[in-house]
Amino acid sequence: MGKPVLWVGVALLALVSTGCGAANESGGSAAMDNAAPQVAQEKVAPQQKPGQENAPAAVQPVQQQERQLVRTATVDLRSDDVLKAIGDVKDRAQGAGGFAGQENSTKERGSVTVRVPSAELDKVVDGLKQVGEVTRSEIRSEDVTDQLVDTEARIATQKASVDRMRVLFERAATTAEIAQIEGELTKRQSELESMQRRAESLKGKVALATLTVQVSTVPIAPPAPVEAGFGSAFVAGWNAVVEVLRGITVVIGAVLPFVLVLALPAAGVIYVLRRRKRVTRSTEAA
Repeated sequence: MGKPVLWVGVALLALVSTGCGAANESGGSAAMDNAAPQVAQEKVAPQQKPGQENAPAAVQPVQQQERQLVRTATVDLRSDDVLKAIGDVKDRAQGAGGFAGQENSTKERGSVTVRVPSAELDKVVDGLKQVGEVTRSEIRSEDVTDQLVDTEARIATQKASVDRMRVLFERAATTAEIAQIEGELTKRQSELESMQRRAESLKGKVALATLTVQVSTVPIAPPAPVEAGFGSAFVAGWNAVVEVLRGITVVIGAVLPFVLVLALPAAGVIYVLRRRKRVTRSTEAA
């Protein structure tokens, strides 16, 4: 009886151990399953910045910087009264907030250059149709944004450099140090002023567009297009040869008077020397 009871006890203990192990494994796996999302959330959470929980997946495009454009325009007009047309162009430029610049006009032909705000250039050019017959109109734009940004960055750097040199100048103790630092400070200050003038010039060209108007009583012929080909190349080469020959002729004409002036005395000297040589030979022979 003792041994059967002992074997039954061992079997019961084995069953209990098996059940506990399964329960622990299931509990451990469940705990790990519950902990996995938390671990994943902790790994993802540091990558998000505050205020980005509701951010859209697509990245918003960066706003483009306003471009700085230098605008110029050229307009050809035909008018029976050139002087009146030139005056009307200047009046329209002043009415738009600009001013007149260079002017050259006669009764038959004239031209004027005006500066107008860039935002008003298209309006002023369109209004010239009321002044005369527009035979040609051209508007050009040059982007100087990069130049202006680069110049302003250089100005900021140069200002910091000038400030450092002023601090060193105040701390200088000897005459040699004062003279050396003062010369370097003057040089850097001059470079800073040059950069500032360049920046102001660019800003002025951006703010005010340049408009050139040519007026004539007859339609102004447009510039002839340049045709590339064998004929044009041959003509250009021939013209170059003619110019070279013309230059050589001019040089010869400029040098010839000096040659004539120097040749006569040289010929006289050579004649005298040869005559003396012949006389000497005749004397020796006698």
